[in-house]
Amino acid sequence: MEHVIGGKFKLGRKIGSGSFGELYLGVNIQSGEEVAIKLESVKSRHPQLHYESKLYMLLQGGMGIPHLKWFGVDGEYNVMVIDLLGPSLEDLFNFCNRKFTLKTVLLLADQMIARVEYMHSRGFLHRDIKPDNFLMGLGRKASQVYVIDYGLAKKYRDLQTHKHIPYRRTKILQGQHVMLV
Repeated sequence: MEHVIGGKFKLGRKIGSGSFGELYLGVNIQSGEEVAIKLESVKSRHPQLHYESKLYMLLQGGMGIPHLKWFGVDGEYNVMVIDLLGPSLEDLFNFCNRKFTLKTVLLLADQMIARVEYMHSRGFLHRDIKPDNFLMGLGRKASQVYVIDYGLAKKYRDLQTHKHIPYRRTKILQGQHVMLV
């Protein structure tokens, strides 16, 4: 028996997993469109999918921001459905024997910087910038870079006053350093 989420999305095969939970291929049963379905146990010690879905909503309309199609609870899982995307920059880098041409680096960097700038313009820091969190589009959008995984993102600026939210010494806003070249 096939599992349908939100009355609209058929759950398919697993395509990824991580500390957040699991990622599945899905299909919109009304349109046939393939989607990505992210599942997180409702019993998770550090649930972040609801927060992440709110960020997807706040960032909607930005270039390189996947479209949030549905969020809700289905049985034992928090579920988020977004656009299905292509390979990550990490996957592409490995496919290219861990070498990109200068032209490729510049074309990717231009889009990556634009995605980060857009998040900053909306008052948020991503806080988990790495090649695994930048994905290429599919089909006609295969050359477009998307930024994903907003579970660690934090608001850093009030959009009304344009003032920074005060720094808290107990919080660390630093991740790992990654080199693409």
